Amino acid sequence: DGDPSVVKHFDLKRYTGRWYEIAAFPSLFEKKNAVDTRATYTLNEDGTLKVLNEGWVNGKRDYIEGTAYKADPSSDEAKLKVKFYVPPKLPIIPVVGDYWVLYIDADYQHAVIGQPGRQLLWIISRKSHIDDKIYNQLVQKAADEGFDVSKLHKTPQSKTPPPQ
Repeated sequence: DGDPSVVKHFDLKRYTGRWYEIAAFPSLFEKKNAVDTRATYTLNEDGTLKVLNEGWVNGKRDYIEGTAYKADPSSDEAKLKVKFYVPPKLPIIPVVGDYWVLYIDADYQHAVIGQPGRQLLWIISRKSHIDDKIYNQLVQKAADEGFDVSKLHKTPQSKTPPPQ
């Protein structure tokens, strides 16, 4: 099948800030009953991104921090690696995963993130709620790249997202 295609001329600076998880494949890294899941990316001085993933489980904030960086610094493709140190209670083991931006709109408001092996998929947006038309377009982009979109679960997002 080959790898899914990724965004070219990707701008890490424009990618920084907060993104809300609209839908995702279930994964071991995220609590099944988490709501208001979001990610915040901050540019580090060395050109990498600080990653803060947050979700709320039974009213309590659950979070993990990591680092994202270009797999090939000389490339303008959106093939990133994300490194998390997990789990917190055991010896520190870095877990590195592929984080490919498969699609992002021109204004950097909506994105589809996946992996070359197609086991993981995320639909994220700058806003905690998006309209169905945009959502369906993003799902279609993932389907076009060979992802089994029947596995997507919508992430519950409150009307008013939790404070900072």
